Amino acid sequence: MDTTVDTARVQRSTLRLLFTTQIIGGVGVAVGIAVGALLLDELTGGASLSGLGSAASVIGGALLTIPIVRITNRFGRRYGLTFSYVVGTFGSLAILGSVYWNSIPLAFLGMLAFGGGTAANLQARYAAVDLAEPSRRGRQLSMVVWATTLGSVSGPSLAPLADRYLTDLGAPTYAGPFLASAIGFAVAALTLWILLRPDPFLLARRLRDESNGDTTGKTAAQPGIAHGWRVYRTNAAARVGVTAVALGHLVMVAVMTMTPVHIKHGVSDPDQVISIVGIILSLHIAGMYALSPIAGWAADKYGPRRVIGCGIALLLAACAVSGTAGQSHPQLAIGLILLGLGWSGTLVGGSAMLTAAVPAEQRPAIQGLSDLTMGCAGALAGGLSGFIVDAAGYPTLAAVAALVALPVTVLVLNTRVEGN
Repeated sequence: MDTTVDTARVQRSTLRLLFTTQIIGGVGVAVGIAVGALLLDELTGGASLSGLGSAASVIGGALLTIPIVRITNRFGRRYGLTFSYVVGTFGSLAILGSVYWNSIPLAFLGMLAFGGGTAANLQARYAAVDLAEPSRRGRQLSMVVWATTLGSVSGPSLAPLADRYLTDLGAPTYAGPFLASAIGFAVAALTLWILLRPDPFLLARRLRDESNGDTTGKTAAQPGIAHGWRVYRTNAAARVGVTAVALGHLVMVAVMTMTPVHIKHGVSDPDQVISIVGIILSLHIAGMYALSPIAGWAADKYGPRRVIGCGIALLLAACAVSGTAGQSHPQLAIGLILLGLGWSGTLVGGSAMLTAAVPAEQRPAIQGLSDLTMGCAGALAGGLSGFIVDAAGYPTLAAVAALVALPVTVLVLNTRVEGN
C-alpha cells in the first residue's frame, strides 16, 4: 500500500474545516452562555440555582472529556468531536423542552448535556496541532481558537433575535436561543462527520509508527486519563500548562457567569436585559478569541510561560474593573473584555506548553486531563458564584476570584520549566 501522504495539504484542509465548524459551533455555545443564566434565574427565582445551572454545563463538558479521550484514541478526532456536538444538540433540545414545560430538573439535565458543545469547541484546538510543525503549534492552535470569535461574538447578539422570532410564533421567552444552539451543534457535527477525512490524529499516529519502523498498521493500546494524571505529576511543563488553563477558566467562569444576573437585577425591562447582556457578552467573547493569534505567535516566539503570565495579569485587572463597575455597563464591558483577554492568554499559553511537553502518543491523555481539570475548575466557580452573589454581592465575587488566583499564580510562575 502506498503510504505517501502530503501532510501539509492535509493539515491545511483540517485547519480550514475546523475553522468553519468552530464558527458554527461557537454560535451555539455563545447563545447558551448568554441566555442560560437568565433562563435558570427565571425558572428558579434566584441567582444561587442559576449559578448551579451554569456549573452543570461546565461539569457536563468536563465529564465528557473522559469518553472523548477513549473515542479519540480508538477511532480518531472525527468520532470524538462528532460525539461531543451530538450530545450538545440533545442538551439544547432538552433545555428547549424545559422552557415549554417549565421544568427545572429538565433544564439542569439539558445544561449538563449542553456542555458537549463546549467540549467539542475546546477539543478542536488539539485537532489543529496533530499534524502541525513544532515551530507553528502555537499559531495554528490559536487560529482555531480565533475562529470561534466569529460565531461566539455573533451568538449573544443573535439571542434576542431568535427569542423574538419564536416568541412571535407563540413560544415562551428564552425558547428561540436554545433552538438556535441545537441547530448550530447539529450542523457542526454533520460537517465534521462527513469532511474530517483523513483523520489528523490517526494519520499522525500512523506516520509516527512508520517512522519507528512499525509497518504492521497495529497500534498498542493508547493511554487514558489516568496516564494523563501520571504525566501531570512527573512533568513540570505539563503541570504548569494544565494549571494555567484551569486557573484562567476558574476566574473567567466565576465572574462571567454572574454578570448577566448582576445586570438583570439593575434593569427593569426584560427586553433591555437581553440586549445589554448580548452586547457585553459579545465584547467579552471577542476578548476571549479575537486576539488569540497574537497569543499563539507570542507563545511560539517568546515561550508559552510568558504568555501565561500576561494572561494572569489581565485576569486580575479584569476582576478589579468588573468588581468596581456597579451598574456602569461601559465599565462592565471593559472588565469583561479584559477577562476574555486574560482567559485567552492562559488557554493558548497553557495548551501550547502542555502539547509541547509530551510525546505525540501521550497527548490525548494529558489534553483530556487538562480539559477535565478545566471543566472541574469552571464548575466549582460557576456553582459557588451564585451563592456568593446572593450572600455578599457581585463585587465580592470579583474580589474572591482575584484572591483565589493569587496563590496559584505563584505556583505557575515559580515552577522552573526548561526552555520557557
